[in-house]
Amino acid sequence: MPGTDDSAHVPSSSQRISEWVAQQLLDRIARGELVPGERLPGERQLAEQLHVSRVSVRAALQKLKTQGFLTAVQGGGTRVVSSAGMMDGALTAMVRSTHQNLCDLVEIRMALESWAARRAAERATPEQIDTIGRILAAMSETNRDGGRAADDMDFHVAVAQASGSPVYLHLLSTIRDILGNMVEMKHTEPFMENHEALMIEHHRAIHQALARRDPDGAASAVTAHLGWILARYRTMSDHSTGGTDSATDTPPSPNAG
Repeated sequence: MPGTDDSAHVPSSSQRISEWVAQQLLDRIARGELVPGERLPGERQLAEQLHVSRVSVRAALQKLKTQGFLTAVQGGGTRVVSSAGMMDGALTAMVRSTHQNLCDLVEIRMALESWAARRAAERATPEQIDTIGRILAAMSETNRDGGRAADDMDFHVAVAQASGSPVYLHLLSTIRDILGNMVEMKHTEPFMENHEALMIEHHRAIHQALARRDPDGAASAVTAHLGWILARYRTMSDHSTGGTDSATDTPPSPNAG
């Protein structure tokens, strides 16, 4: 956010400055300039950017905390929040309760991420395409086995950011911890069984479609990737349950391995 300058929109004396500051911050969240989990600049920096006093900034931050848009960071500072804190526990328990729920989440993720990939192919900046490419290169390094799960998650978050949709970013943040656990499982045995090279090819296909500005190709590449993941979950469940799928089946743990 460095370089942001809202001086041309400083409110008149009849408007409460702290309310105006709060609205500026909300506008940045709505535009995706501030994403869920992102730490805000300090009070002094915000005051300089908005050409107001630190007292007004402090009052605006407190108002947004009360409304649930921001939360205090341990050790000092403020970050953007979403509904993730309220939903993660319930969703995690639901996904763990049955194998079918885990598969449902993958199918929902497939629908959401294919939409995001299509949007990213249309709207991503060259810098965002380059960022996705750098993450892909890191995933491809043979000596990064321990970091591939983190790179994988970073890849999908970068595609989400490239979609230019703050709404999608907030939806993703709501289930991000669960997705992160799923990604960790994808990079452990017995799930992978020497399929890491195939997984990297899946991600390369997504990146190539984004780079050539091919919305249909990007959506198809995401669908192929997550379709393969879904098939692996189902195969593992069949092996562990003998082909049954009752409500008491134990799904593959997202923390397996």
